[in-house]
Amino acid sequence: QVSLVESGGGLVQAGGSLRLSCAASGRTFSTYNMGWFRQAPGKEREFVATITWNSSNRYYTDSVKGRFTISRDNAENTVYLQMNSLKPEDTAVYYCAAGPVPVAAPTRVHHWGQGTQVTVSS
Repeated sequence: QVSLVESGGGLVQAGGSLRLSCAASGRTFSTYNMGWFRQAPGKEREFVATITWNSSNRYYTDSVKGRFTISRDNAENTVYLQMNSLKPEDTAVYYCAAGPVPVAAPTRVHHWGQGTQVTVSS
């Protein structure tokens, strides 16, 4: 079992940066593929980024490529999402996710965090 707790969300102006963190409990963190999803008001939850258990592969949705970077520290049981050049359309609740395969879709997620709000003002 893995418990995920996100932090680092907040209010930022367009063009600014934020770094989200997801702290995981449990001894099996290093075996999980990790990812980030987001959900804006009135919209479905969408994939943002995923990283394999050993950081060998990373995948991003097209709208964040070149602006967001996913990384992980297995020694610290933490996954990060560095978000640069933020846009108002990035405003959403961001969720950390864990699964046995790259979590590029909600159906692949076995564990969810509670979410952290990111608001980008124009």
